[in-house]
Amino acid sequence: MTDANGSDGLMTPIRPDQLEPGAVIAQSLDNQWVPARLAADMIERGQSLDEVAGRRIREVRAEYFRSLINASQVVINRAYFYNNAAISRDLLEEGESRSAHRSLLASGAIVPFLLNERHPAEEPPAHLHVRPEGFTAWQETLEGMSGTDRVRCVRMAWDDSLDDRANREHTRIRLFQPFTEKVQGLTAKNIDVLASQVGVPPEEFDAFGRRLGEVVSHSNSLSVRRQPVVRNTLYEEFVSVPGSNVAEGRYDRGKLYAKEIKQLLDLIYNVNLADALGRYPLTPADSLRRVVLQEAREARTTTGFVEDPEQLLTFLRRQAFATVQDHLTPAAVNSLALQDIWRLRQTSVWNSYIRAFGALTAAPDRFHDAAGQVFDRYVRLNSEILRLAQERRQARPNRWRPVVEVVVTLTAGTFSAISGAGLWELTGALLPTAVSGPVTGSVQLVLRNWEAGRQEQRFAREIASVRLASEREWRQFRDLVQRLPDYRQDAHTGSAGNAATTTQDDDVPNDY
Repeated sequence: MTDANGSDGLMTPIRPDQLEPGAVIAQSLDNQWVPARLAADMIERGQSLDEVAGRRIREVRAEYFRSLINASQVVINRAYFYNNAAISRDLLEEGESRSAHRSLLASGAIVPFLLNERHPAEEPPAHLHVRPEGFTAWQETLEGMSGTDRVRCVRMAWDDSLDDRANREHTRIRLFQPFTEKVQGLTAKNIDVLASQVGVPPEEFDAFGRRLGEVVSHSNSLSVRRQPVVRNTLYEEFVSVPGSNVAEGRYDRGKLYAKEIKQLLDLIYNVNLADALGRYPLTPADSLRRVVLQEAREARTTTGFVEDPEQLLTFLRRQAFATVQDHLTPAAVNSLALQDIWRLRQTSVWNSYIRAFGALTAAPDRFHDAAGQVFDRYVRLNSEILRLAQERRQARPNRWRPVVEVVVTLTAGTFSAISGAGLWELTGALLPTAVSGPVTGSVQLVLRNWEAGRQEQRFAREIASVRLASEREWRQFRDLVQRLPDYRQDAHTGSAGNAATTTQDDDVPNDY
């Protein structure tokens, strides 16, 4: 329980609206997250998450560090601190990494999300999967916090009633009910567009639609029986090997479209938490983006909302950026240590970068004025990251040609404009489906190396939502883009739904 000042001596409880405006929820820290290509390999070979742990942890670690570099605040489900080895490895023994983690907690850079718990050190329910060594390390990390430090923990509500009624009701309305609605609404989408964006070939669109119908029917059946519709239950039926522990991550190649359904459930799960908290989902590379869900508005927290085809076109016009002096970048941001990330966040360079990006996301209509500042701060930030990496001799550098990529992802196709490093490319890929009704999507800003490695520093975030009212506005926008100089139509017209780089019953279940 908390005292009158809202603190128990370690924890400061906060509500979702008290998170920083630039806070993000990193999908890569989800204990089921796997890059799409790795998921396909796992299903084909019958491998579990533990059996691909080395490769997966490297990917997760890189995304974890990117989120801490590129966002002022990162919200992390409490269970991930002890169940996700990419995080818990910093906590296993006393030393610089554990100390850095404490500093990130105390500064509010990392905020634990509590579902039903009332304290970050609380013992998990007995039926939940827990890595004992990770949980012990998490408790020791909290116990070792300075007497003046406080850990900000976010929860849907903090009322002090004995049955915790307010939190249970807020959680049901803002978290569990929207998840159920999104799952049960899958067959209300344009099935051909949805199938194409998850990589299903056209000749299988009908079969995929029928399988989605089975997912929706099963979810409906759970609801009418007053059983919770949660991801684990749907995994058991449509994704996981029968009889296996869902936490093991052993996906069944014999279940029709297991990979595609897994991707959709993971996307819904993670953007749903971001929406419940009113903040951004941070989508990692090689993962579905929420545009796949064909929502009327891609993110309720996005400031910009573009409806005019000519205004949307301005994001894809050519830009000029200052010449870059540095020509190297660390080959893998995860070759740094957590204490390096903490040191980086204390620099004026990092703070300038975060302020510049915050200004852009707050006013995307000033994109051409603000993008140059973001690029300049990004270049300076890379110099600081490179300096830290060079202090660790195992951090090998790569050749660096930084570019700004603007990606307009719509339910009818994707357009990409790349500027910087003496380069200019404008391409489009249209989905092989008829357009009827509104076309929705987003504008995403990507900062990356032109010849990017998978674990380098890079960043992407949605800066505006898009809603073109009808086929007429869509055709107008498409025609305007195709008339721009140097436009090239991509011959590949497949999935447009994946992120190219790191880019949100009264009994409440104990797991989400």
